[in-house]
Amino acid sequence: MRKEIHPSYGPVVFRDRAAGHAFLTRSTMTSEKTIAWEDGETYPVVDVEISNVSHPFYTGTARVLDTAGRVERFERRYGKRGEA
Repeated sequence: MRKEIHPSYGPVVFRDRAAGHAFLTRSTMTSEKTIAWEDGETYPVVDVEISNVSHPFYTGTARVLDTAGRVERFERRYGKRGEA
């Protein structure tokens, strides 16, 4: 592997401000802001808009779209594919 082409890889806290959730992981992202973590160490913190705690898919609040009904309604209006 070539040296000096890869970014530094270290501990970073990602904070979902909407859900009030934060987690510590390793990443190449950096930030000027820091946060004191539960272990007493200070780590850079990156604020994110959405995480697994607030995403509708993971929380179970995702809406299921009625795509079959939409297709049928479109075909009634404009005809089926291949019709002249």
